[in-house]
Amino acid sequence: MVLELGLKVRSYVWQYKILLLHLSSYWNALPLAYEWYKSLDVKNILVETVSHHIFPQMLTSPLLADTSDALKGYLRFMDDHFRESADLTFLAYRHRNYSKVIEFVQFKERLQQSSQYLTAKVEDSILQLKRKANSIEEAECALESLNHGSDFIDVSNEARSKKLTFNEDLKLRPWWTPSIDKNYLLEPYEDISYFPRENLDVAKQTEAKVISIGKRSLLPRMVYLSIQCASSSIKGNSNINGFDSKDSSELKSLLESYAKLLGLPFTDAAELVIAVSDRQKSFEVLSSNLIDWMNFAVFLNAWNLNSAESNSFRFNWQVLCSLLEECISERIDSTKPLLSTPGTDLSILVQLVTEPLSWLGLIIQSCVRSSLPSGKKKKKGGPDPSNSQLPNAVKDSMSSLVSMVDKVTKWLKEQIDKPVGEDVDFLLSCVQREENDDKPGKVVKVLENLVASVAVVEVGERINRAVRSWKPVDVAPKIVTAQRTALTEFLNICESKTKVLMALKL
Repeated sequence: MVLELGLKVRSYVWQYKILLLHLSSYWNALPLAYEWYKSLDVKNILVETVSHHIFPQMLTSPLLADTSDALKGYLRFMDDHFRESADLTFLAYRHRNYSKVIEFVQFKERLQQSSQYLTAKVEDSILQLKRKANSIEEAECALESLNHGSDFIDVSNEARSKKLTFNEDLKLRPWWTPSIDKNYLLEPYEDISYFPRENLDVAKQTEAKVISIGKRSLLPRMVYLSIQCASSSIKGNSNINGFDSKDSSELKSLLESYAKLLGLPFTDAAELVIAVSDRQKSFEVLSSNLIDWMNFAVFLNAWNLNSAESNSFRFNWQVLCSLLEECISERIDSTKPLLSTPGTDLSILVQLVTEPLSWLGLIIQSCVRSSLPSGKKKKKGGPDPSNSQLPNAVKDSMSSLVSMVDKVTKWLKEQIDKPVGEDVDFLLSCVQREENDDKPGKVVKVLENLVASVAVVEVGERINRAVRSWKPVDVAPKIVTAQRTALTEFLNICESKTKVLMALKL
């Protein structure tokens, strides 16, 4: 309320907008946060230094279309800049401004080694797969445009061989979120009476970013290979459609690399997810990299379907679904109502549905497609009967996946179906309390009285008109509406997956 009053008077103050952006994100009102980001009107090279305020939240949100637009806008600017830098360098050289030549070359190298640029390229490819995951044919087209994920395999090595640059201007961030991965508002209050600043360890920051990029860069290829392994396991012939043991071996190799980035040898990583599935260990052991571990489990099962080493691991469809079901249930139980609990981490639930559950859905679609008769009759009558039967384990997994998505859908509807007016009244009641001097209602009352007493002769017609248009009650509906929009987008994702899975069952 205070910040929006400030913007009524000084509408171009970016500090107010950045604070509003982060507060909206903290309250899971991401559509509102994205609107505040767009109001900053970030242009040219500032896209590289300022976009860290919104990118991390967008990449784990249900706003897939908006995220795609943001990523493509960023990548378009960077690619255009690289193309134009050659002309600028030549022009400076031609005018014998050699210091500028050196400056242009160094600046280009700095941008090419940007950790944010590398992350955006990888995440854009994963986002394409997320958006196409309801149709295996569309997903395969997306994978084909990505060279089946092969182009990203060397990204991890590339990141390690280069000295990554971090061009984000962290000084622009609020004191309570001094870095992209830190938010003091999510931690227990410890009577902080000053503005602490993170003493960022550059080496640790670089290593963490390299590991993250390494894991994410393997995903498109592992999705492709998992689809191939699933198809081959149903057809029972490793030479159909050009599939051979090389794909299975490559998937095993990538799983080993993925497990290593998670901090464990492949065998230990497989045993860990099995132990969690059997409830011998709690989900706490996976919590720091929950989405990465669930992705690992999905791809491990796909490899296990068509591997000579499958007997080495007690991992199958049933173990995988048990693991995912337990994970989904635990996250729903721990995700508190968004409105009454700012800081609630909805993004984990979103990522579970848009990543591991989506990859599992593609693998199941591959199995169903491969089980259907090809239409070509054998010499001795009819299609191969082995191709007309879908294994019971796949059928059970399909039902399990429907059940998981339904749980999320039910939880979302409970959040969305509450009357809007009830939520708005709840928010307003929180900020209008005046019992004690330390209640926010005192501040609101002071501001309302101040606005009512402003005279035109003191501030001028424009400011007087702008200030009087401020109504503190206007803030609450915007927060509620933005939360509902994010939840509705998430609900649409879940319902579209349910529709596809029900059609598959038929």
